[in-house]
Amino acid sequence: MDIERVKKLRQETMVSLIDCRNALEESRGDFEKAKEILRKKGTFLALKKTERSTAAGIIASYIHSDERIGVLVELNCETDFVARNADFKELGHELAMHIAAMNPTYICVEDIPSRVVETEKEIYRAQFQDLEKPHEVVEKIIEGKIQKYSEEQVLLRQSYVRDDSKTIQDFINEYIARLGENIQVKRFIRYQI
Repeated sequence: MDIERVKKLRQETMVSLIDCRNALEESRGDFEKAKEILRKKGTFLALKKTERSTAAGIIASYIHSDERIGVLVELNCETDFVARNADFKELGHELAMHIAAMNPTYICVEDIPSRVVETEKEIYRAQFQDLEKPHEVVEKIIEGKIQKYSEEQVLLRQSYVRDDSKTIQDFINEYIARLGENIQVKRFIRYQI
């Protein structure tokens, strides 16, 4: 195995050298396939770690260059060791910048109050009441619109502002795989003048 390819994969993914080597071996040297293997492994690891307690963490902040938008994010992890890690701090900063740019309302889908969902559904039903479509079709359209609403309003479902091929949850999962601990956004606040 070419050590330079392993190092390059490590630089791009920030995963351990051993995992990079194993992914390249599994993909038979295919660099892009190795990156995909590491992403899948990272998602699997993140799912396994979600039940762990996150009692340590940081408060990350971001003030936009025009000084009219500011964000504070509480980002939790399992240990102080990871909380002091530069990668973890970088994640906090990236999340704060994303929140400044995308202005989410909720952290996860479960945070959306049921009354808000019902109000949105009623608005959509009113929009489609004049259509000559079967009730089931209208309900499917409404469910699609609710899904779109959650992708716009829920932080973890939003497309990452720097790479729209992944969601914020995918972005966090990459750091979970890299740092080996559960990471959760506990809360955030966005100020705008």
